Amino acid sequence: MQVLAVAEQLLDRMETYLETTKNVYAAAAETPDVGLCCTTTPVWAFPDLEIPKIMLDMNYGCGSTVHPRDLVNNPKILYVGVGGGMELLQFSYFSRQKNGVIGVDVVDEMLDACKNNFQEAANQNSWFDPSFVDIRKGDALNLPIEDETVDVAAQNCLFNIFHEEDLKKALKEMYRVLKPRGRLVLSDPIAEHKMPDSLKFDERLRALCLSGSLPLKDYIKMITDVGFGTVEIRAKRPYRILKPGQYDTPEAIFIESVEVCAIKDPMPEDGPCVFTGRTAIYTGQEECFDDHKGHVLLPNQPLSVCDKTAGNLEALNDENIWVSPSTYFYDGGGCC
Repeated sequence: MQVLAVAEQLLDRMETYLETTKNVYAAAAETPDVGLCCTTTPVWAFPDLEIPKIMLDMNYGCGSTVHPRDLVNNPKILYVGVGGGMELLQFSYFSRQKNGVIGVDVVDEMLDACKNNFQEAANQNSWFDPSFVDIRKGDALNLPIEDETVDVAAQNCLFNIFHEEDLKKALKEMYRVLKPRGRLVLSDPIAEHKMPDSLKFDERLRALCLSGSLPLKDYIKMITDVGFGTVEIRAKRPYRILKPGQYDTPEAIFIESVEVCAIKDPMPEDGPCVFTGRTAIYTGQEECFDDHKGHVLLPNQPLSVCDKTAGNLEALNDENIWVSPSTYFYDGGGCC
């Protein structure tokens, strides 16, 4: 009976944590909270782009989801969890068309603050028109977007809030709205240390994007289980430490922020291609090394390889093939 009572208590917490999250961000919209999150990525600087201070103060993320190489050929962009509008403004820089960027949020106060910030952005940027951004009220678990209509979908430090069943729903929704070969760009905290239930079910810590941190391997598996055939780990940086005495944990928990791009490629028969920043170099005397699986290594020419290919090359035990460990930095040009 005691176990049942504890389970029921945890279920009640899970059902109310999203309401707590709304309240936290409603307050952060009305009174900007500079310390709410700590973005680990320097803010992009582009020619003729001025970011209003209010947007910087409301930059409630842990990394960046704006990568120029994702944003070619006038893409249709979706950003979920609008914050102060900074990344919406940055996305608009690359998609200067009416309703080229869609911003979705469930918090009315945040939507209103974002719209107000766009007026200031228009005052500071002659190229920007608020009509570039289509602001919609909506839930990440049930996006108000039609199937396969978006080229790039992004979220920054939002999905970390969700418990795993809700995270699956949110990822499935992003997969649904993306066009084939579309890109899902994410930034979230991760932690290799198992999160104790005392923190995992703390509604406010959950809302602050701390206690929902998953191990990177589990985080990637959640993404590939939805169907994304290619995953890129673009960056991984130190983020927070949950210290005993300050948090309800018996030992320190180290949290990192990770930037990931998941591509809606067809799933390979032998499983997804996950790039974690590994590189292969052939040092032999032959003209090249060909594994007859689509990978050709030229002498002393580094080739970025996915973890699957790296494992296959290591299994050859060939002294002429060197394979690096994961650097957790990948910027394209890989084997697949």
